[in-house]
Amino acid sequence: MDFSLSEEQELIVATTKAFVENELYPHEAELEKTGYLRPELAAELKKKAIQAGLYAANIPEEFGGVGLDTQTWLLYEKELGKTSYALHWTCVARPSNILCAGTAEQRKKYLEPCLRGEKSDCLAMTEPGAGSDLRGMTASAKKDGDDWILNGTKHFISHADTADFTITFMATGEEDTPRGKKKLISAFFVDHDHPGLTIRDGYNNVSHRGYTNSILEFDNCRVPQSAMLGDVHKGFDVANDWLGATRLQVGATCLGRAERAFDLAVSYAAEREQFNQKIGKFQGVSFKLADMATELKAAELLVREAGWKYDQGTCTDMDMAMAKLKASEMLAFVSDEAIQIYGGMGLMDDLPLERIWRDARIERIWEGTSEIQRHIISRSLLRPLGA
Repeated sequence: MDFSLSEEQELIVATTKAFVENELYPHEAELEKTGYLRPELAAELKKKAIQAGLYAANIPEEFGGVGLDTQTWLLYEKELGKTSYALHWTCVARPSNILCAGTAEQRKKYLEPCLRGEKSDCLAMTEPGAGSDLRGMTASAKKDGDDWILNGTKHFISHADTADFTITFMATGEEDTPRGKKKLISAFFVDHDHPGLTIRDGYNNVSHRGYTNSILEFDNCRVPQSAMLGDVHKGFDVANDWLGATRLQVGATCLGRAERAFDLAVSYAAEREQFNQKIGKFQGVSFKLADMATELKAAELLVREAGWKYDQGTCTDMDMAMAKLKASEMLAFVSDEAIQIYGGMGLMDDLPLERIWRDARIERIWEGTSEIQRHIISRSLLRPLGA
């Protein structure tokens, strides 16, 4: 593996870095204080992102996107990750890759407007009683003639309040397995103005201010067969085929935030004086920097290796689980140590450290908790031995 950057990759990193610093950083303070991303600001920044060629970089060229390879996409995500999540996700949006799995008619209706920045999507999987256990979902879709009737509740649905449509996953049957009955899952497109769908405000979140979550209630929501994404009972297959790399996206954005916190800590340790010398000369501080640098490097290598393997078609669930686990837990460590080096000032909102520290907490939960990642890793090690 050669992780040196090509000329094209260096250009993409430089362009993304400049956009983040010049166009997104200036709005961080407003977003943190108000907890609200103004629609007119989001529209302005989205227009600039499209003009800069940074919009929909994850979508393959054959479907109208920028078509970055996974390695380059992760470098791009790392730079975006240095700023507030609401700013980079909403304003430099990445339509869900799963939209590419639709039929030609579905792509025309849903994917193409997203690529033009005219619409946005959200994904609805999680339920109040089924978090990590997605097979335990109770929301269901029942066949009724040529239609499907959707009922149930989804929650923690990111940015559903500003999205135009949802891709929701519903139980559509059961199958017998050696470990008992298992839900069969199908995916459906549902427009947000569709009868039978109600979107309610979600919960206040300590992480990612301005990046909202909502509760979706389906009450005899009737959709046609043409609204199904993929085949009946194959919703998870579609998700696994098109959403697998989202764990790497989380890992990459964690790298970006950790790098920003680390750079601030190094600069402060080199400038701040106590007891007539720079605090970086004290072993208590210098060893922290050494540990932070080592953890950051280890996480970056895991993420980039998984990205390289993804492009080769050899990336495993264990590779992605290791990358996500290491990067998210590293971010918690690095952001906490950066605050410790700054002392009390690190907790003040004059600096981005307290935001990075707060935002770090959710990374060990969404896109699969740290415990789920450890389960994936351990089962990958033990199953070949029959254990």
